[in-house]
Amino acid sequence: MYRETFHPEFIEVEPPPAESPEHHENWENAGEENAKKKPRVRIKELIDGTILVREDTRKQLPYILFLTFLGIIYIGNRFYAERVVRNISEAKTEVTNLRAEQITTTAELMNISRPSEVTELIRERNLGLVESVEPPKKLVRK
Repeated sequence: MYRETFHPEFIEVEPPPAESPEHHENWENAGEENAKKKPRVRIKELIDGTILVREDTRKQLPYILFLTFLGIIYIGNRFYAERVVRNISEAKTEVTNLRAEQITTTAELMNISRPSEVTELIRERNLGLVESVEPPKKLVRK
């Protein structure tokens, strides 16, 4: 690279020529590094189960079991939440029905408890009761 001014922190280093022994050593080291990298997962290994006996997979087994446990907890929590939502909707429906029944019953009771209705019911059932003609008297304690 060409620079107009020299900076001591920028030092140009030329790569070794391709035919030098350093270049061949780097290629050999690169091959060893590639061999040290973990091998790829192939579909055949996944299907026939040989992936489970690899050393890398055995090292990751606790993590895989932990993830499986979290997945089971997640699925169970989902089912529980759906069951709770169903119970809540059933309870809302029941409350609505009971509220309607309570309003109907209250209206009937208000209708039956009117003095004219009470008199009519007594006549229909022949209970032998007669409506008082005299006004009620107030009792005073001495």
